[in-house]
Amino acid sequence: MELQETTVVLADDHAIVREGIAALCAAQGLRIVGQCADGPAAVEMVMALKPDFAILDMQMPGMTGVETIRKLRAAGSTAKLMILSVSREDSTVLEALRAGADAYLLKDGPSRHLSEAITFVRDGGVWISPLLRGAGLFTRGEKSQEEDPLASLSPREMEVFSYLVNGLRAKDIADLLEISPKTVDTYRASLMRKLNVHDLVGLVKFAIERNLTTTAVTRRG
Repeated sequence: MELQETTVVLADDHAIVREGIAALCAAQGLRIVGQCADGPAAVEMVMALKPDFAILDMQMPGMTGVETIRKLRAAGSTAKLMILSVSREDSTVLEALRAGADAYLLKDGPSRHLSEAITFVRDGGVWISPLLRGAGLFTRGEKSQEEDPLASLSPREMEVFSYLVNGLRAKDIADLLEISPKTVDTYRASLMRKLNVHDLVGLVKFAIERNLTTTAVTRRG
């Protein structure tokens, strides 16, 4: 499928990686309209340039790729948002999809996955690296729910969970999500019940075991 008219913004804090992705995109006929090195700049650039796609590194200064997606979705961006990551953890993929990612690519995947993902997503699908398939991410039934309690969280509960385990207070979370601190407390109680965790220490331990904490959020809190 012809990709020539597709515009892309790239966000990765490693210049050599960003330049490599840009070269790969250009070779496949994609038009790069902007590049940046951190999450806040990515939000600003995507909102200003309105590209068809944004390719976002999972770990960036200022905001993670997932946080960047949440900000863009909250701001009304209609760009197709793609996460580029080294993580193969089911919980990490699930977190990205719950935030609103349209695609999840692995950095060690073959270059053809980029064009495959863009074509698939542009046609209305959600693309996940085939290297991750078979890991049970979307298996259904009671057993899978017991094995992965994160799957029971709503998108807003997942947001509150992410902010809590990275050190933000209820008031800060309320400001970010534009809800009341009391509502944050309601979500916190609900997600703790679903995860069978009884205090913040247990919640942080749960997140660390699944590699769901990020220093970028901790610094911001």
